[in-house]
Parts: sequence; structure tokens; C-alpha cells
Amino acid sequence: MWKISLHLESSDFNAIESPYPVPNAAPRPGATPRPAEPSTTSAMPAPSNPSTSAYASHATAADVATLALPTTFPTSPCPTPNTPCAFKTWPSDSSPRTASRTRPPVGTSGATTESSSHTPPSRTGLRPREKKIWEKLTEQYLDVALADFSGYLAIDEVYDGPFCVICVVDNRRYNRLSVRVLQQSPTQQLVGEFLAEFKEQLKRRGLTVRGITTDGSNLYPKALEELWPGTRHQICRFHVIKEITRAILNTLAALRKRLSAKIPKGRRGRPSKKERRGAASRKRQQQRVADLFEHRHLFVRRELTPGQRKELSRLIRGQAGLSRLREVMEEVYRLFDRRCKKETALRKLAQLRRGLRRTKSLSVALNKLKSPNLEKALEYLDDKLLPSTSNAVERSNRRFRKAQKGIYSARKKKRLEQRLALDMQREQQSKQRQQTLETLHKDRAEGEE
Repeated sequence: MWKISLHLESSDFNAIESPYPVPNAAPRPGATPRPAEPSTTSAMPAPSNPSTSAYASHATAADVATLALPTTFPTSPCPTPNTPCAFKTWPSDSSPRTASRTRPPVGTSGATTESSSHTPPSRTGLRPREKKIWEKLTEQYLDVALADFSGYLAIDEVYDGPFCVICVVDNRRYNRLSVRVLQQSPTQQLVGEFLAEFKEQLKRRGLTVRGITTDGSNLYPKALEELWPGTRHQICRFHVIKEITRAILNTLAALRKRLSAKIPKGRRGRPSKKERRGAASRKRQQQRVADLFEHRHLFVRRELTPGQRKELSRLIRGQAGLSRLREVMEEVYRLFDRRCKKETALRKLAQLRRGLRRTKSLSVALNKLKSPNLEKALEYLDDKLLPSTSNAVERSNRRFRKAQKGIYSARKKKRLEQRLALDMQREQQSKQRQQTLETLHKDRAEGEE
């Protein structure tokens, strides 16, 4: 480390040659010349790569007019600035300012440097559980789901674009037991293979099936007869009544069109005195047809209030076909009364079919009453534990449709299987979670007291 100090007088500046000629400044008239003040120049060496700079510091400001030549500053080494340049954002690998690949330090681009939680970091999303859960559906999941098997099954299919999901549910416990995702339209052979595999799982655990409920699809009767011969096959009562109700409403629409066609047409404009009576009658008939459409639900409703019965009697007054429609619907509802046996219900059904042959206007409803599904829908009358509907499997289908509405990426067979497996496990563990929460709340309440 060394330091140089120079003391120069003003007269010494005359000996220094300047590369830039400057005209001599004339002294101001009456100005008193001031004595020259000393100038100090110092130099400091730099640790590396010294650069040159020149500067001068005067003790007092000298009058420029008294100098004959401009001031020339000597050069001396000074420290090189070594402050790093700051970027608004960290340079990338392709940045022209970087000569080599760079990487921002930890903690600047979202990386976690330290956590205040005492538990280990969460691994949610790193390993999706669906892949492992789908493999466990035939072992661990079934062991728990079939622990309290009731012996009654409900089978149905649900469609999602090109895929078909066949589901088997315990019809009394509402537990999903097995699912199969098909990437094509289901056939009797594919349904039979799926149910045969499920039957093997039941056979390994020593379980038997006492009754099966399905809808009116023709995919299941053949497979069920081959796998479980002699087992009661119940057709969903809701689906059968729905078809008959639709036939009754279609017949009512046809009768309403006939009544509307019989109404005489009047001329346009205000009716004359002679035509007023006919115009009023025509208006009443049109209003009656409109009321039949507005109150059409009264013909298929199961139970009617006194006010609804009064309104219905007004609508069917003088119309034998309309009154017969309501009678047919009431007789259909009486077929599914739990207080009678299947044999009694079959006799009532035969009597109903004979009565409808005399009424040609009810031929559409007669065709639905001839369906063999109506007889299979009466199987539950001889078994008090056999459910009459497939609400258990319909519930699982609604759950699947609701989940698929907000998930547009799950449209592949593998993803559908994984999503179904995860949802089935969550539903199975819901009771345990609820019990745990209730226990925790109870213990907390007792601790506060």
C-alpha cells in the first residue's frame, strides 16, 4: 500500500503543456490578483486491474481569469468497481448475457427452502393412488364390502360417451361391489363374462345370491339364468310403472286430439247475434281440451286429494274413454301392493288384460300391459327382503355422472377405472371417517367442560 501526495503551486501549471489550446483570459479591470493556493493530488493502487483517473481538489476556488492556461489534471490509478450487475429477472440459459448455463439460487423461483411444519411434506399428487387401488378391488376392498353381504344384488349400466360402466351393488347395503368399464356397446356375452368373474369372487368367500334386481334391459336375463338358475330375478318396479304411465299419457294425448278435431270451426271476427251461442259452446270445448292438457298428471298420479278428485271428475264427465284411463292406472297400482302374493297379483293382471280388450282406444296401454316384464316385476311380492326397485345401483350411477361433469380429462378407459376405484374406496371409508369425527368432537367437548 502506498500513497503519493503532490503540492503544486499555481506557477507550476505554466510548465504543463495542454493538448487543447485555450485563449488567454484578460484580467478584469480593477481586479486584485489573489495568491495561488496549493493543490493536492493523491493516488491509490487497486487490488487488481488498476485503471487511470484524474482529479484535482483545490483548497479554495481560484479565479479563472487569473490563469493563463487551462488546468490539466494528472493521472493516477483508482479501484475498479466490482459490484455485480443486478437483473430484474434471473437470466435464462438462452440469455445473451450469460456465457454458460445458469440456475437461480434456491428460494428465488418458488423453491421451498424451509418449512415451519413439524410433519413431513405432503406427497399428494406425486403418486396417484388410483393405480394401486384398482388392483385392490378384487381382494382387500371386496373383503370389507362383502363382510355383511345381504345376498341381494342390483345390476345396471351407465353410459359416458363411448364407454359403458356396468356396476354391481348390494341392493340392501348400498355398497358397490364390482364395476367393469367397456369401451364399446355392451353385449350379452360381455355381461356374462363380467358376472361370471364376480360369481367366482362370491364362491371363494362362500356367499350365495338370493335375489337380483335389474331394469328392463335384455342384457341380463340370459346371463342370470345361466349363472344363478332358480334365483329370483326382479324387474325394477319403477321402470315398469314408468313405461305404463308414459303409455297412458300418450293415449290421453290421442284422445285430446280427437276432442279438438270435433270442435266446429267458426268464422273469423266478432260473432253475430245468431252465432254467439255457437261461439260460446266452441269456447267451452276449447277450454276443456286446454284443461285436459294442464291437469294431465291427475290421470297417472298415485294418490289424489279431495280437491284433485273433484277436478278430475269434472274433466272426465261425459267421456267414457277418459274415465277408463284413470281406472286402468288405479288397477296397475293395486298390482304392486305388498299385502298380496304374486299369484293374486297375476290373477288381477289377467282380469285387467281381458277388460282392456273391449276398449279399442286403449290399445297402446294394452300393449305395455302385455309385456313379460310386468309379470317379473311382481317377484318381490313373495320375498319380503327382495327390493322392488334398483335404487341402490341408480344411486351409484348418479354419483358417477355428477363426478364426470366437472372432470373433462377422465375420458379414457384407464382413467375411468382409476377414478371409480378411488371413489369406491372413499365411499367405503366414509362411515369410519364420520365415526372418527364424532369421537374427536365428543372428546373435545368433554375436555372443555
